[in-house]
Amino acid sequence: MFFWFSRNEVLDYSLTNYWFDPITHHFPWKDNLWLDRINHRLLKYLVIGAAAYMLVKGAWQKNSRMVAIALLMGLGAAAVGILKATSHHSCPWDLLAFGGNAVEYPLFGHVPALSGPGRCFPGGHASSGFMAMAFFFWFYPEKPRLAWFVLFCGAMLGLVMGYGQVMRGAHFFSHNLWAGWWVWLVQVVGYFGLSQGIARFKRGR
Repeated sequence: MFFWFSRNEVLDYSLTNYWFDPITHHFPWKDNLWLDRINHRLLKYLVIGAAAYMLVKGAWQKNSRMVAIALLMGLGAAAVGILKATSHHSCPWDLLAFGGNAVEYPLFGHVPALSGPGRCFPGGHASSGFMAMAFFFWFYPEKPRLAWFVLFCGAMLGLVMGYGQVMRGAHFFSHNLWAGWWVWLVQVVGYFGLSQGIARFKRGR
């Protein structure tokens, strides 16, 4: 489904065009106080700060579950950050279609010579919200219903933070969907690896 969204581009352009002013060739909400300062900066710092706090507190109290959750939060966002840093896809506000100079191309398509600055796929900011999906493993399997609710809340946080960037012209919607998928994949694999490592450590003791 995500491959189709990324290659079809109808949904991406429909949502982005809604927030673009074709007369001024500008995204009116690009510098909006709430979207830039609150959503793009403050929320991101709060989630990252929570992960850092849990890591330090968990290490101090020798709480392996708390440390694991903090590590999973960081690993998920780091994976998206690495992918984004190596991507040739440029942000909407850099594209010719939205007043920029870069050329857009579909996922896995040929990279054009004028692809622009790139570094805009997947959605890095959305991954800061999707980090919170790691709390699923805090409650599962003891409280599965609460775990799934927390997972849903983490996914919604990532989508809301990511859509704020869509409104500013900083990302296409599919960028955020891919960010959520990569964060969750890394967290699931990471949790399995950490669980196996902790189990072996305890048996060795």
